[in-house]
Amino acid sequence: MRIPIELRTDDVTAAAATLTEYFGGAASGNDPFPSNRYTGASFDSWDSTGTRVADADRFTADDFVAIGMLSVNAGPRAARILLRDEAAEFSDLLQAIGDDRDLGDVDEVIDDSWPAWKLEARLRSVPGIGLTIASKLIARKRPKLYPIWDDVVTGVMGTRKAHLVPIHEALRDGSGLRERLRAARAEAELPDVISELRVLDVVAWMEGKRSKSAQR
Repeated sequence: MRIPIELRTDDVTAAAATLTEYFGGAASGNDPFPSNRYTGASFDSWDSTGTRVADADRFTADDFVAIGMLSVNAGPRAARILLRDEAAEFSDLLQAIGDDRDLGDVDEVIDDSWPAWKLEARLRSVPGIGLTIASKLIARKRPKLYPIWDDVVTGVMGTRKAHLVPIHEALRDGSGLRERLRAARAEAELPDVISELRVLDVVAWMEGKRSKSAQR
């Protein structure tokens, strides 16, 4: 896995500036980020009903709105399946994952028998849901545990063919990546609702977007 440029050294000033550019400063109200920044800044905190914590083990309409802020749309058929027709099955799959926890703290082997991976596979069997949308839906429910798969991000990190396991290994290899992610989050004065994985995701995504702009 290639670490994003701004996270390769212990000087996280540039990474923190990138996070501030993406999320903006604190704002009043339920959403801690201003609306004039990237719409994705609200993905992590969107909670129009005030029931996100209580709904940790079931998909909701708010989750579909939130992934829309990251420029994807699962469509009405997927919504009907996840929110009504097969909601109980997906709730069971979420419960099997357990509580949210940092991926870097996971010490078990991660393979296709891992509960969160099983959920990804089941989601991808739903019409309208591919790898990107599946990962964003799981990241809504377990933001500390599951990284978002995205063409831009995986292009930067070289993880298009394998994303989850390389990130898990990089967080646990003693290279200091986790410490830099936390330091960048702290320097940008972001709340803990922004997970280590989301910091990595945003810094990589912004690097990829800048690279594409420079090539035009």
